[in-house]
Amino acid sequence: MRSLRVFSLAVVLGLLGIGASPAHAQEIEDGEAIIATALDYLEGWYEGNAERMARAVHADLAKRIARPQADGCRELQHMGKETLVGYTEAKPAADDVDLRDRIQILDVFGFAAVVRADADDWVDYLQLAKIDGNWVIVNVLWELYPHASPPGADRDCSPE
Repeated sequence: MRSLRVFSLAVVLGLLGIGASPAHAQEIEDGEAIIATALDYLEGWYEGNAERMARAVHADLAKRIARPQADGCRELQHMGKETLVGYTEAKPAADDVDLRDRIQILDVFGFAAVVRADADDWVDYLQLAKIDGNWVIVNVLWELYPHASPPGADRDCSPE
């Protein structure tokens, strides 16, 4: 487990483009906190742990998907924190969840960060903000992998 933490820290440092010097202690701390927040979100979902999910997301969370419909058209669907935490609490827990290798910090600038989190059937693009010293997820745009989409979801649905 320790080697996994060292690897995760090396990945964070590499993605942030920094070395492990004392001058970059805040960037390292932020990178670790961003990953911890993303893990609370993703592992919290798989564990059915509503407390972890609630801790990861802001009260004004906007989670959206352009969900494919059976006819191939897409419809924008939205959920907020309360709905997401409720779904998390209602689902059965998965066994042996460790999704550290499925989280990538794409960018950090000041008090904003973007993370990609790969799940089994979808990809989440998380936008985080550092508020009152804590990183929280404020927006999520997600997309289903083709194997998880309904048949015909890739057809052209432009108006005729």
